[in-house]
Amino acid sequence: MPSSPQPASRPGRVLDPVRRAVTDLGRLVLPVSCGGCGALDVPLCAACAELLLAAPLRREGAAPRLDRMDGRAPLPVWAPAECVGPVRELIVAWKDGGRVDLSRPLADALTRAARGLAPVLGACGGEAAGLLVVPAPSSASARWRRGEDLVGGLGTAVAQALVSQLPGTRACPALRRRWGALDQAGLGARGRGANLAGRLRVPRSIAGGLEGRPVLLVDDVLTTGATLAACEQALGAERAVVVGALVVAATPPPGRRSVGTGT
Repeated sequence: MPSSPQPASRPGRVLDPVRRAVTDLGRLVLPVSCGGCGALDVPLCAACAELLLAAPLRREGAAPRLDRMDGRAPLPVWAPAECVGPVRELIVAWKDGGRVDLSRPLADALTRAARGLAPVLGACGGEAAGLLVVPAPSSASARWRRGEDLVGGLGTAVAQALVSQLPGTRACPALRRRWGALDQAGLGARGRGANLAGRLRVPRSIAGGLEGRPVLLVDDVLTTGATLAACEQALGAERAVVVGALVVAATPPPGRRSVGTGT
């Protein structure tokens, strides 16, 4: 299979060391606090970290955009946590608050979940054919704003964690957003579906090696399922076999969301 293309977001790559330096300087002036609850002197306190360590559960039932509308079961999606309370706060801090120091604990939580799912993924073809771990693509503006591909980093960590149990597993950044696709944050269920409809593509350099390959999608949060549905559609068009998705946290059904914690 052709080697993965180099990241296209050159401004983000240039600015990344600068942003990290600014962040490190800021920590010399301002106290570090937990990204989940705000406790001082620790980037992630033990109580908040514990919320990420549960066994991954199937969460696709609460994501309406994953309904294929043809009688087939929706794409399986596993998550160790619900996106409420401190978990939601730490993900927001990580994505939009410049808290790159949370990348490692979030990756650790997801790799722990991935190792627990290895037998299931192997039974879906990952053991025989070589599992591809494909991160959901971020918009160019989001990558530039954050200075790096955060979800891509999660995908790499998951692939590295699974390779010992499923030899041949590797990260594969196989999806790109076409021009015009916005960041999904802040959009409702209809807006999320329309935003990505037909706007994800597989580069030609990668497409030829996807036929028949089992794929595990990786993302940070499951909300309506629009992003994962669009990923599955784009990969399916190249005859890849998407066996499921793994996310850090899933937004619970509306009736179960705590006040002020919905996404």
